[in-house]
Amino acid sequence: MTTEAKIIAEIEALKAHDLETQDLYREVCTILFFRYGITPTANKLYQYVRKGSMSAPAEALARFWSDLRDKSRVRIEHPDLPESLKAAAGELVSSLWSQAQAGAQESLAAFRHEAQELVANSQQACEAADQARVAAQTEVNQTQEALRDANERILQLERNLAAESARTQSLEQQLEAAGRQQITLEAALAEARKDYSAELEKSRLELRRTEERLAANEKRALMEIDHERQMTARIQRELQQLRENLLANEERQRNELAASKSDLAEARQRLGVAEGKQDELRSVNEQQLEELFVLRQSQARHDTQMALLQRELELTQAAAKQFQESIASKPAIPKGPRRNRKILSS
Repeated sequence: MTTEAKIIAEIEALKAHDLETQDLYREVCTILFFRYGITPTANKLYQYVRKGSMSAPAEALARFWSDLRDKSRVRIEHPDLPESLKAAAGELVSSLWSQAQAGAQESLAAFRHEAQELVANSQQACEAADQARVAAQTEVNQTQEALRDANERILQLERNLAAESARTQSLEQQLEAAGRQQITLEAALAEARKDYSAELEKSRLELRRTEERLAANEKRALMEIDHERQMTARIQRELQQLRENLLANEERQRNELAASKSDLAEARQRLGVAEGKQDELRSVNEQQLEELFVLRQSQARHDTQMALLQRELELTQAAAKQFQESIASKPAIPKGPRRNRKILSS
């Protein structure tokens, strides 16, 4: 074990006896001076003991040297000693005392200067810590406020997404209704063709008696059939165009919905990164506002497309109605019109 370690061990053993601060410092002076031959100083005493105020080791050191001087004087003034030895011993103790006193004063001055620097540094550190704490609290408050705003915007985006999903579902239902109506129109057209063919056959059987009337009726019937075929072809083209438009609108809306979901996922990811960074939060907020603007534009486009689809559906229904009216009001041969009207009306 080194000398320093032995000194520290003995001082720790002294601390365990719960001595008074001055007594503890005097005991440490005794150990250093008599046991290890080390001249004690106020700075060194405080480094070993670390108790009391800054003046405590200096006072204890002064008392130690005073006691040592008194004890030395007693021994020097012992009647058994010669006068020359007494004088030499007195001079030696006086010289030691002066040197020790000067060393103690220098150590005390250095210790005070070091303590003052430590106090100043501690005060500066406390002020800097207070400023940092205030700045950190301000940043935390700003971050929490920005986080609340971001959460509100996310909720608004989710509500907009739910509304967009509802509109998409409604559009799909309308597409299904249009498909069912198309099937109904095609069935009605096939039934009309069937009824017309049967009525035409009856008319031909009845008109065989007169060749001129048969030729005129056949010519008129062929013209009407050709017109009906043209009408049927036009309606089929319109229905096909409407079907293609509906499929294209449905695909476009699905793509826009997928893009909206992707944008929402990216906004959530940016929100996770934006915690604690006010500048990035502002950027994310602006981007989310742009995304909301894009969603609103998409909603406007959807509304416009729905109006166009409704208009196309109305035109198709009007065309089908006009086709039925043309079939019901076409000219026919004698004895035939009553039955034709009866069949068409049924």
